[in-house]
Amino acid sequence: MTQTILDVTDLKKHFPIRGGLFGTTVANVFAVDGVSFSIAKGETLSLVGESGCGKSTVGKAVLRLFPLTAGQVVLNGTRIDDMPAGTLRPLRRQMQVVFQDPFSSLNPRMRVRDILAEPIRNFGLAKDKADLDRRIAELMDKVRLPRDAVGRWPHEFSGGQRQRIGIARALAAEPDLIVCDEAVSALDVSVKAQIVNLLQDLQSELGLAMLFISHDLAIVEHMTHRVAVMYLGKIVEVADRKSLFGRPRHPYTEALLSAVPVPVPGAERNRITLQGDVPSPIRPPPGCRFHTRCPYAFDRCRVEEPLLKDTVPGHLSACHLNDMPAARNPLLNNLPPTAFRAA
Repeated sequence: MTQTILDVTDLKKHFPIRGGLFGTTVANVFAVDGVSFSIAKGETLSLVGESGCGKSTVGKAVLRLFPLTAGQVVLNGTRIDDMPAGTLRPLRRQMQVVFQDPFSSLNPRMRVRDILAEPIRNFGLAKDKADLDRRIAELMDKVRLPRDAVGRWPHEFSGGQRQRIGIARALAAEPDLIVCDEAVSALDVSVKAQIVNLLQDLQSELGLAMLFISHDLAIVEHMTHRVAVMYLGKIVEVADRKSLFGRPRHPYTEALLSAVPVPVPGAERNRITLQGDVPSPIRPPPGCRFHTRCPYAFDRCRVEEPLLKDTVPGHLSACHLNDMPAARNPLLNNLPPTAFRAA
């Protein structure tokens, strides 16, 4: 049986908007509003969606970088969402993060050796100075940087090299889970491929679980095991990579995939352009949150919120279209919206 590293249930994070003379709460931003998923040992779960959908907030909530509004987070069988900071501190070793910006995520006043030594010292992993030096040298080997670079400052490295240092810092604590928050989005295309390949090699070597947060579906398709698609604070579809990219079961996922560049020049692609803007997370629309932009929306979508449930085993979707007979479901028959409404 595969060991579950992370189990998230009904996670919510609402940010209060304060106003008035006494700073009372006048409204809430429903950044994350009931998200559930799990990640097994050695597995990569990618969390994708448009900017502002709440995916980075999920990552920060899992890391307990701020208090949660509601929900449950279980790390290696231990519930951590309501754990006091002092009790949580030793457990932080089990989950580390690689941030988006390799320029601002490293302390410019610390040499690389000190950056890598800090988590090792914090968690008491080194027996003595010789052991500390050995661990730092091994970390540099793992991320394919020369050992003698530990005496240099962050500004002396390129963006890709800095991100390798960020990955080495995350590995220094010997974690079971790494949260990659847009870890390659700030890098050049060729460097992205190198970092993605490095992450895959490290995962294979160390058995790491990864929560890979990204908006780049081409990168996600290359490296993930399963994909969770978010829209306006909720997960609308979860499936393994092959199922989701081969036959999406939600109109939002279908639209996202239609925007991915085709690798074959001149190949045809039925591009789906969503109309309108993403609704405000302060006042999410009733019913299905996607219905204001969905080309297939019908009356039920406007009043009843769809549940995230199995369409086929292992493929979850929150869409009323999946309650229809397969012959009428436009997602299964490549029906354009006009043909769907006529049917």
